[in-house]
Amino acid sequence: METLKAVYINEMFKISKKKKIAISLVFSFLSLIVGAIVVYYLNNFAGIRITGSSDFSIMVLTVLSYTLFPLFTAFICIDMFAGEFADSTIKLTLTGLAPRFKVFLGKILAIATSIMANLIVVMILSLVVSIFIDGSVSNLVKIVLAYIMEFFPQLIFALVVVFLSNISKGTTSAFMLSILVFLVFNGLGMIFPNFKSFLFTSTFDWYTLILGGYINFSKILRVFLILLGYGIMLITASYYFFEKRDI
Repeated sequence: METLKAVYINEMFKISKKKKIAISLVFSFLSLIVGAIVVYYLNNFAGIRITGSSDFSIMVLTVLSYTLFPLFTAFICIDMFAGEFADSTIKLTLTGLAPRFKVFLGKILAIATSIMANLIVVMILSLVVSIFIDGSVSNLVKIVLAYIMEFFPQLIFALVVVFLSNISKGTTSAFMLSILVFLVFNGLGMIFPNFKSFLFTSTFDWYTLILGGYINFSKILRVFLILLGYGIMLITASYYFFEKRDI
């Protein structure tokens, strides 16, 4: 455990030093500000009420879950795998005392922590903006649960990018493949709606299952099991290629 902890701390430190991550966070913050200005103007001056105090945080989650969150996730994963293999900095980690599995697991845990941290920051900022817009926040529990639920599909997308990064020769190819897979899966969901529920991209908005008056727990469990299946397969496949990759 001490070895895994050391690897995890090291990976978190490296993530904190990446400029792309800071840029992604800035864009998330700016998108919140722009959204707040638009909503405030429409609600108070244009006479068009497009969102309430509880809906703004959900509206932000809906928009960012298909845009900046996946981009943020892709940047982290590609830099931590394809990027480190491309510039050979991963040699310092793999030639140390930690076995490859713990290095791999430490990276995955660091990625998961970063995704959750990003969601928490955006949620807190959106709640603050909600108070600014309407003076209060309702349905706080559902908002918190929605952001927690969003963590799981974003983590699955991260594992997809990790897998692609481990079979790619460079950061550019890994990034392009990640975009292609994201677009293809979304496209398949529109072309074949009957199979949409089996595509991980269709789960990006599964938090909507708890927002209505009736909560379908069986459907929530079904989606969770699908995500769990994706996670097991992707971790297994990603580690296989990570283990076989030469440095």
